[in-house]
Amino acid sequence: MSAAKSQSTQLQSSLSTLVSNYKSSVPARVKLIDVFLLFLMVSGIAQFAYRLLITSHPYNAFVGGFGSTVGQFCLLAGLRAQITPGRDAEFKEVSQER
Repeated sequence: MSAAKSQSTQLQSSLSTLVSNYKSSVPARVKLIDVFLLFLMVSGIAQFAYRLLITSHPYNAFVGGFGSTVGQFCLLAGLRAQITPGRDAEFKEVSQER
């Protein structure tokens, strides 16, 4: 029982350290992109769950909506990779005004 409690405490401590480091070291515009990436992920999961659980009748609407969600997620993840601090050497040909 104490081993499970110590693992739970260790996990909670690790997560709180992760969150505090994220809040203190990540710039505001990267956090904004992360929130939008999370929204796109939840939106895609909801669309896919609706397709599986409820109906697939307007299949072309599902393909269009899900495809645009995945495409937007991929493009935004690429933008996040470019504007993350410390990656300037990899993207030196790209201007900072994106």
